[in-house]
Amino acid sequence: MLKTLKLLQDSPAVKSFEIIDFKSGKNFYYLKIKAEISNSTTLFIREYLSQNEHNYSFHWQRETCDLLMRWDNSPHHERVKTFPHHRHLSDGLVLESYEISVEKVLDFISKTVGT
Repeated sequence: MLKTLKLLQDSPAVKSFEIIDFKSGKNFYYLKIKAEISNSTTLFIREYLSQNEHNYSFHWQRETCDLLMRWDNSPHHERVKTFPHHRHLSDGLVLESYEISVEKVLDFISKTVGT
């Protein structure tokens, strides 16, 4: 969790962020964050991490709430080469995804918005 917060704090693409929800136990944490991006878009981060599991969803949207892209590993797109990791595009396409961490998603967003 601390690594995620540090990445958000240090990213030139992130204007601000707030923790919406946080839960932790002996061997897990759940984190939900809303991050305001420098180009007036928003990134919603949902991450569950335990010794045996890493579930995530990184949902990037415009001010109008229209989807730009969402990365997740919910196992519902079996035909994608990187299954269960995939990304949803704004036009409805589902593609393979190699951005499977907050760090990779922030790098992608930084390059896209030019920071």
